[in-house]
This record gives sequence, structure tokens and C-alpha cells, in this order.
Amino acid sequence: MVDTLNPATQERHRLIASDRVEGTKVYDRKGEKLGSIKNFMVGKVSGQAEYAVIEFGGILGLGNDYYPIPWGMLSYDTAKGGYVVDVTKEQLDDAPRHGAAYPEYDHNYGRRIFDYYAMAYPYPFI
Repeated sequence: MVDTLNPATQERHRLIASDRVEGTKVYDRKGEKLGSIKNFMVGKVSGQAEYAVIEFGGILGLGNDYYPIPWGMLSYDTAKGGYVVDVTKEQLDDAPRHGAAYPEYDHNYGRRIFDYYAMAYPYPFI
């Protein structure tokens, strides 16, 4: 069933505006909600989305942590009106994360994120 109140489920085009991605729910493969997309990080030069930053934890938005996940791990599920990732809540417990202050999204941090999710870092020579 399509959620008619969720703007993400109303998208019928190939592209989606960034403000509609932010706040979109993220689910694990079992269909349990992990969190929602706080924002996503885009390469300044490439224009490609590199990470989705998932907001998870806390109570009523207080004390949330932010988990950068390689964009390639996300797949959009039109029925859910959200993204699905092959990650469990338990895996997020040990995953790279940050609080309200942004980390330095440099190559060392990028390698740490990709390594955690057992993915090849796409910028091996930098």
C-alpha cells in the first residue's frame, strides 16, 4: 500500500529533489525502521551522492546519532516510500557515527566507513 501522506511515495519521476530525500525513512531488509535520512553528502566536483547520513537513536530528536552509509547500499522501495539497506540495528551499534557536529569527511573517514560495511572505497589513490 502506498502512503499517500508521504511525499516520497508520490514521486513518479526518475529524479527527486534533495529536500524530499531528507526525512525519508530507512528500513532494514526485514522491513523494520532503522531511522531516517538526515542529509546526504555529495561530491563537490563529481556531483555524485557518496553517503546518506541516517539519523537514529535518541528520544524525540534529542541525543540522536548520525550514521554515514555509502549511498550505493541504499535501494528505494516504492511500496514503503523509503530506502532499504542490508544493515541491522545491531550493526549500527558499532558503525562509524557522529553527533550534531560534522566530522571531517576526508579520505581517512571515507575509508573507515566503506571498510566497516565491507565495501571497496571508490577513491583508492587519494
